[in-house]
Amino acid sequence: MAHKAGFVSIIGKPNAGKSTLMNALVGEKLSIITPKAQTTRHRILGMVNEEAYQIVFSDTPGIIKPRYGLQDSMMNFVKGALSDADLILFMTDINEQHDESDVLEKIINTTIPIIVLINKIDGATQEQVEEKTAYWQELLKPKHIYAISALHKYNLDGIMETVLEFLPEHPPYYDKEDLTDKTQRFFVSEIIREKIFNNYQKEIPYSTEVVITAFKEEEKMVRISAEIIVERDSQKNILIGKGGSMLKKVGTEARKDIEKFLDQKVFLETFVKVLPDWRSKKNYLKSFGYEN
Repeated sequence: MAHKAGFVSIIGKPNAGKSTLMNALVGEKLSIITPKAQTTRHRILGMVNEEAYQIVFSDTPGIIKPRYGLQDSMMNFVKGALSDADLILFMTDINEQHDESDVLEKIINTTIPIIVLINKIDGATQEQVEEKTAYWQELLKPKHIYAISALHKYNLDGIMETVLEFLPEHPPYYDKEDLTDKTQRFFVSEIIREKIFNNYQKEIPYSTEVVITAFKEEEKMVRISAEIIVERDSQKNILIGKGGSMLKKVGTEARKDIEKFLDQKVFLETFVKVLPDWRSKKNYLKSFGYEN
């Protein structure tokens, strides 16, 4: 039997549930998930490997109109994911209003097959689901439409079979042992960033970047040093908190998850550093992996 392999890009607006879906399909937590929009900043690949096929899913940042350099780079990751896709999974939230112009201009004239996933239907009526299904069918003429709940893993079974129908015959693109294209250091920095998104409000999470400055594997533990980058001194003070309490909380929560992820004891130290306006400066964006 011929081997199939291909790229499947998951795209949509922020908060559509793309990361939750990818984690569910791949069967591992690769993308961080928070209730805040625009948590995903990179294109993260997740592979599903079986004897007869390799599906390479791309979780991409939510599509927005960029307002500064970092967001430009995030939208370039989306562009890249669309340029090599064999199939697009377009995710939309059942509660979204139909002002999808930013997303639609990227996919409306594409020749790539599209499957529409209407997410978060657990609180919806049958009537709502039917209305949305009719709307997307008319607008995008997709190959299939699924009404799902990525969070509750509802109605995901048929998606994999449908995806396989659209994959070309091709040898695997990646080693069959691989689960992702990202390094351990990348995921450790993402875990810390997830805790920042969950513990702080307003602009703090969006102004923050996490850089792993040391990752030393010793016999009994892994020693990790991380720099949390912010744009202003006032943000640094909020991040650290009174007597260092907030930073300690973030560090403790992150360490527990990193230990689970690495399956090893971890010593984690975090420092906060101010780099004014880093989100708009090409040299910083490049050094943080946002510029190709």
